[in-house]
Amino acid sequence: MLTGDSLRSLVFMAAASTAVTTAPAVSAAEKPNIVYILADDLGYGDLGCYGQKLIRTPRLDKLATEGMRLTQHYAGAPLCAPSRCTLMTGLHTGHAFIRSNSKTPLRAGDATIAEALKKVGYATGAFGKWGLGLQDSTGAPWKKGFDTFFGYVDQTHAHGYYPEYLWRNDRRVELPENREKKRGSYSHDLITTEALDFVRKNKDGPFFLYIPFTIPHAEVVVPADSLAEYLDKWPEPKTFAGSGTYSPQDKPRAVRAAMITRLDRDIGRILDLLDELKLADNTLVIFSSDNGPTNAGGQDPVFFNSAGPLRGLKFSLYEGGVRVPFIARWPGHVAADRTSDFPSAFWDMPPTFAELAGATVPKGDGVSILPTLVSKPDTQASRDYLYWETAPHQALRLGDWKGIRAAPEKPLELYDLAKDIGEKTNVATEHPDVVARIEKLISAAHVDSPEFPLAAKKSKK
Repeated sequence: MLTGDSLRSLVFMAAASTAVTTAPAVSAAEKPNIVYILADDLGYGDLGCYGQKLIRTPRLDKLATEGMRLTQHYAGAPLCAPSRCTLMTGLHTGHAFIRSNSKTPLRAGDATIAEALKKVGYATGAFGKWGLGLQDSTGAPWKKGFDTFFGYVDQTHAHGYYPEYLWRNDRRVELPENREKKRGSYSHDLITTEALDFVRKNKDGPFFLYIPFTIPHAEVVVPADSLAEYLDKWPEPKTFAGSGTYSPQDKPRAVRAAMITRLDRDIGRILDLLDELKLADNTLVIFSSDNGPTNAGGQDPVFFNSAGPLRGLKFSLYEGGVRVPFIARWPGHVAADRTSDFPSAFWDMPPTFAELAGATVPKGDGVSILPTLVSKPDTQASRDYLYWETAPHQALRLGDWKGIRAAPEKPLELYDLAKDIGEKTNVATEHPDVVARIEKLISAAHVDSPEFPLAAKKSKK
C-alpha cells in the first residue's frame, strides 16, 4: 500500500507525447493473447465475488477464483468516452484529449495500445461500443489500430439494444429485423458472436481482443430467455415510463439483473472457447467496467447495492463513480484465488500490455502492473498519485488520502480511504498539510484543454 510520503515530482505535459516506454523484446512464441472485456455501467458491488447477493454471476466469480481480483482498481473517468480514452491512450483525464462525452474524436496523432500491439504482430479486434470517434473521423477504431471492429462507433447510438444497424469497420451492417421498433436481434448477442468468430479466426495468435460490451448500460432491456430467471422475483415498486433515449420498462429490477447474468453467461462462452481451442494457458483475460453504476433508464442501484460500500454513482468522482471491479486470469502466471490492494487504473493498461507483448508505447501516466498480476510486488513500480477530472470536478488519490473538489475555486474535501472507504467524513480541516499537498498535485496534474475546459469562461461585462 502506498503512503502519503511517496511523493515525487512527475513531469508529463508535452514530454508525454514524445517519450516512450519500451518493453523487453518478446519472441513470437512467448507473446500471450490479451482479452480485455469491459462492461458498461457495472458497479463495484454488482458481482458475486465483490459482494453482490441478488444477481447471479457464476462465470465471473469462477474467473476470480482462477485468477486475481484487484480491490482498488479505477476507471479512467466516471463516464463513458473519457474513461475509454484513458484506457486506449494511457493518459489520465488531466492529459488525455477526450475528457467528456462528446462527438470529439481522437486525433490522428493520439497513439493507442492497439496500434502498438499491431506493430509487434498482434491481430487486433474490438467488438462493442467504441465512443472515441465516428466512422468518418480520425478517431474511428479501424484508424486507431484495430484490424476488425463490429458494433457501435457512437456512444449515443449505443443507448438502444435493438438498433437498425451496426458497423463492421467502415461498412454499415443493416438489421432490418429491428426496423419500425421491432426487436429481432439483441445487439449484445451479435457483438458476442463476432467476438467469438475473431478468436476462432486468430487462434494461431497472438491477438488482442477488446470487448467493450454495452450492457448493463442505462436502458433496461433483455430477451425473454434471460428475463425468465428473475421475473417477479422481487417487488417492482417503481416502473420506468420511458424517455426519448430509453424505452419504458415495468420490470426494471428483474431486467437489470437478467442483463448482468446474460453478460456473465456470454463471458463464459468466450472462456469456454479459449479452453476448446487450447488457448487459455497462453491468454491473459481481464474483466472490468467503464465506470460506476447508474440510476438512469429505470435502474435501481440502491436496491442491488451496486456500488457496494462506496459513495456515489456514475458521473461522480467519489469512489462509487470510479472504483470498479477488476479480474485477471492467466493460468501459470497469475496465481489463483488471490487479491491485491495495489491502486491501479485504466491508464496502466497500455504499459502493462506493452510489457507483455514487447511493444513500445508513448510515455503516459500509467505504470505496468504486470508485477502485481504475477505476484512479484517487490518489482512493482510505485506511483505518486491517481488523478481524475470531469469538468468542473477534480479528484486525486495520494496513498490512502483522497481529495475531491467540486470546482477549481471550491474548497477541497479530504477522505482517509483506509478508515473511511465510504467517504463519509471530510477531514480536510484536521489535515491542512495534506490538503495543501493534494491541491498542489491537482494543479500539476491538469493541463488546460481548449476542447474540454475545466471551468466555464467568465463573460466580459
